[in-house]
Amino acid sequence: MKFAFDSITDFIFVKSEIQPADIILVPGGSSPQPMEAAAKLYQDGLAPYILPSGRYNTDLSSFPSEWEFLRQIALAQGVPDIAILKEDQAANTFENAKFSLKRIYEKELKVQKAILVCKAFHSRRALLTYQTIFPGNIEFFVHPVTDNSGITRDNWHLNQQMVQTVLGEVEKIGKYFVTEIDKLVEKPI
Repeated sequence: MKFAFDSITDFIFVKSEIQPADIILVPGGSSPQPMEAAAKLYQDGLAPYILPSGRYNTDLSSFPSEWEFLRQIALAQGVPDIAILKEDQAANTFENAKFSLKRIYEKELKVQKAILVCKAFHSRRALLTYQTIFPGNIEFFVHPVTDNSGITRDNWHLNQQMVQTVLGEVEKIGKYFVTEIDKLVEKPI
């Protein structure tokens, strides 16, 4: 069925064909599903490292950081500790990308391809953010995951709370990139 808002669906919900990569990136959060999916991709041999990101989150008060919460999930899924890189300072998606890239440089990893595992409704903003922060030659594959909210590209328009969440992402993309676009575009003399 066609809807007038299909362009919003197509814009917000990004999904790639996943290919082997050098690293799996997981922006922070309090949902276990992205890390569970990342662990599965790791177990399937699609990348040698997982880099979850995120600092303390009041929704996860029993953990010192989102990173530790996500690390525990990966360990429980059989991912060896040595394959889980640490970034526990990021407070938002821009910092997830910025601090993850810093960690990659510190570990002297050569990353040409990266799998980005994130909540389905967060996939466009996460992809745009990581593409903005990371060098332009890195190829990203997006693996969207349905989290506790249950929001998918097929159902987001069915109740007001899900509509508000998805349209909130549209709004956040505008706020995130209003200054970034100005930095990236060459101005005529």
